[in-house]
Amino acid sequence: MSKESFILYARKHPEFATQVLDGKITWQQLYEIYEIYGENNNIIENYNKTNFDLNSFKEVFKVIKNIDMNSIQNSIGSLQKTINLIQEIGIKK
Repeated sequence: MSKESFILYARKHPEFATQVLDGKITWQQLYEIYEIYGENNNIIENYNKTNFDLNSFKEVFKVIKNIDMNSIQNSIGSLQKTINLIQEIGIKK
């Protein structure tokens, strides 16, 4: 495989540039994978999908990490008080 064929292949897949700009892979790594497996193999696409899935989980963990647990606990406490009040009203009727 030549560099020119890799360049043409990479131009057909703009997601590669995104991966490189995001620092998830280098052009050299992409080229080496291309050299080993060729463009008919889905190794690079599978790599990108796996990387995307892992990044999705990282984003979820970031959100969870930033949740204010005190605020959630206060909200649950208020909800419990409301439920207790409704139960008491229902029992008295």
